[in-house]
Amino acid sequence: MSSDRSREVRSSRKSALFGTVAGVLMKLWSYTLRFQITDQCGITHPGTPMGPVIFALWHNRIFSIPPVWWKTGGNHRNAVALTSASHDGDVVAHAMAVFGLKAVRGSSSRRGVAALLSLKRALREGFDVCITPDGPRGPRYRFQPGVIKLAESSAAPIIPIHIRFSSAWRIRSWDRFVIPKPFSKVDITFAAAVSIPRGISPAEFESSRLNLESILRTGADDL
Repeated sequence: MSSDRSREVRSSRKSALFGTVAGVLMKLWSYTLRFQITDQCGITHPGTPMGPVIFALWHNRIFSIPPVWWKTGGNHRNAVALTSASHDGDVVAHAMAVFGLKAVRGSSSRRGVAALLSLKRALREGFDVCITPDGPRGPRYRFQPGVIKLAESSAAPIIPIHIRFSSAWRIRSWDRFVIPKPFSKVDITFAAAVSIPRGISPAEFESSRLNLESILRTGADDL
């Protein structure tokens, strides 16, 4: 029974409604923000000959990603995001749907294998995927190995995303979730793509994980 529950994707009318309302509020909120985009890999330019990629950003930065994707990439790239299989993940999935983003439900703790297979299928079908490597439960700013496994098996490059806020609130959650204050500036950097070769050794795998963790940590302003 516990094994069946661990594979369960949880959803409800309440979480769907709450997520949709949250997405609408996020979209309205985004109109008050000033976004500054720095693109070091060309991913936001429609003419860039780049195949599907894996976006990686810290869990506490996800509030800003749907509006940015909507403003920069939504008109020429398709994307899905990994959300947890819990009711909270259902809320996030419906919030992202307001911006045209699809969701793959699962995490390292629940439906991990199924989620990995779904993400690989999405990449094969031409979708970018967006993952928070320290989510859904942390530890905060710890780059979990699942993203490396996905990049190695799919040959899709990883693009780290840095997000800084001129003024923001931080919620007292495990990740110190960040909400930019109205009329603040949001600096977003799409860093250079990092490729993971197939068949790397365990030592090379760990070196790649630590390298990406270090890259993403340089964009965090609260270490």
